[in-house]
Order: sequence, then structure tokens, then C-alpha cells
Amino acid sequence: MQITDILEQSCIIAPLESTCKEDAITQLIDVLANNNLLKDRDVVFDSVMQREKTRSTGIGNGLAIPHGKSNGVSKLAMSLGILKNEIEFDAIDAKPVKTIVLLASPSSQTGPHIQALAAISTIMIDNEFKTMLENAKSPEEAFDLIKKKEAK
Repeated sequence: MQITDILEQSCIIAPLESTCKEDAITQLIDVLANNNLLKDRDVVFDSVMQREKTRSTGIGNGLAIPHGKSNGVSKLAMSLGILKNEIEFDAIDAKPVKTIVLLASPSSQTGPHIQALAAISTIMIDNEFKTMLENAKSPEEAFDLIKKKEAK
């Protein structure tokens, strides 16, 4: 699975202007809702926030991958936010976050959810790529960077 199999360019917010975790998550869920990718926006929001209460999805190195499984979505959906200014996300390395990849998955689909998390982790481990993505000034630029990275 590749990120571009799931992520639509219209679901990228660059720059994402947010000052806190909950607002950033709200904007990333709203972009999925505005693209008609959710059955129930509030159910998806609640599932992602419940997951955050269990354990922060700030995985370190400036990256967070908030995610939730619920009946509020029919198929795996992804949004990407590149923050204009870093925000606190309770990350495991206690550093602020610059890039947020949000996943919304149907409750019944564990496999694709795990594959998507693995694809995100694989692409983001490349620090040079991650820095280029963090500096993307538009959704188009961010999407093109991901496409080029996945083509290699």
C-alpha cells in the first residue's frame, strides 16, 4: 500500500494554521468531511480524540499520526496537515509537531489501517524527505513530493 492510494490532494492542508492538538485534528477531520469521505464526522472525531486520550499519537521527530476506528467512515481515509508553526502534541520525545497525518478507518478493517500506518512510517523515516515535506508551501507541492518519493 502507498500513501497516494489513500490520500487525496484535496485532503492536504498546507499550511495548517493551528495552535493546539484538538484544533489541528478538527481541521483534518473537517477536510475529510468536506470531501465527502466520512459518513459521520462527529463519530470519527470522537474516535480519534478517544485514541488520543489513551496514548498520544505524537510519535516523535516532529510527526503525529492521530487515528481512529469507527463506523463513521466506510473506507480508509487520510488527511495531511503541514503546520505553519509547530505545536505541542504530547509526543513521546516531548518535542513539538510539524507534520500531522490523520487516519480514519472503519471498525471492521484492521489490515488496511495497519498497512497505512506502516506506509506513513516508512516514508517519514527519510529525514531529507520529511524536511522537504515540512517545507511544502501548498497541497500540490506536498502531494507531488509524496508521489515522487513513492515512485522511487
